[in-house]
Amino acid sequence: MATIEEQIKAIEDEIAKTQYNKNTQHHIGKLKAKMARLKDEMEVRRSKGPKTAGYAVRKSGHGTVALVGFPSVGKSTLLNKITNAQSEVAAYKFTTLTCVPGLMEYRGAKIQVLDLPGLIKDASKGKGRGREVLSVVRSADLILLMIDVFETNVQVLVDELWTANMRLNQRPPDIVISKKNRGGVLVNFTAKQSTVDEELVVDMMNEYGYINADIVIREDIVEDQLIDYISGNRHYVPSVVAVNKTDLVNKEYIAHLRRKLKGWKLVPISAERGIGVEDLKEEIYVALRFIRIYLKPQGKDADMVEPLVIKDGSDIGIVCDTIHRDFRRKFRYALVWGKSARFPGQIVGLDHKVSDQDVVTIIVTR
Repeated sequence: MATIEEQIKAIEDEIAKTQYNKNTQHHIGKLKAKMARLKDEMEVRRSKGPKTAGYAVRKSGHGTVALVGFPSVGKSTLLNKITNAQSEVAAYKFTTLTCVPGLMEYRGAKIQVLDLPGLIKDASKGKGRGREVLSVVRSADLILLMIDVFETNVQVLVDELWTANMRLNQRPPDIVISKKNRGGVLVNFTAKQSTVDEELVVDMMNEYGYINADIVIREDIVEDQLIDYISGNRHYVPSVVAVNKTDLVNKEYIAHLRRKLKGWKLVPISAERGIGVEDLKEEIYVALRFIRIYLKPQGKDADMVEPLVIKDGSDIGIVCDTIHRDFRRKFRYALVWGKSARFPGQIVGLDHKVSDQDVVTIIVTR
């Protein structure tokens, strides 16, 4: 009987030699689903096998950024420039042999930045301790892809992250699956589909063991998005691209890079000379979607020096949780001044969404 690796290789070969068109779409979709399931099964088996020494990293601060790039791209130099860390720097490859954390403070936010060993092709298959590196990257709130201005093949990095089930600058598809005891798989589309149809969805669901279930698909999707959702182990994370050593080129070359890497948020920097570092800090802050809330104790002035840093879209309940674990339980009401309030000092409940630079007073029972 063929091993899982052999089965995956056979499927990859069949997909590669099959021309994609309307007639082969269902066949390729089923093959993709089967291959994804086998890869997930292989990862589960590997996780139960002998453990290798990994990188133990304790998350800290308001968010974590993973520096991902090829060896000798300047990650350690950048870490030393934007944080309080001291990562070893040298002009040869694989200087960083472990994970070096640093803390970047910006606009009241404390952001953990992780310098990791360089990623190389086939890192997702374990080459160059790639699996250990990728396991740390997976826990990050933002992936900072760092490339050399003369070595701009960012797609190699993206492909390794994709194979390790990380989806950059994407969101989970708008799909809902409800298991049931009988009746088979029933598909309900609430948006017109350009790629998948009911038969293909049922076949792909069956491949993953869904025999009886209701599935509602609320947007136009492709096969890979459906596979990602059914698998349930994909990590959706924002990403920014830092292009290093741009002090060695002119503005026309940078414009050329922007056209070449269209679709990516590029931040030109020179880590060694500190050029563009402040712009990069701002992009990191924005990508992490932080907002600042200023707390005003009852009967006192607001603390406009030390903001409470939380994620955009947070409500008063999350503000309470951030202040103290008892605040939600003892909550009575809150007073809000700022963009989210209809009028200054509006009385609101736990579900009120706050905005950047709101001033908030939390009233609790004593």
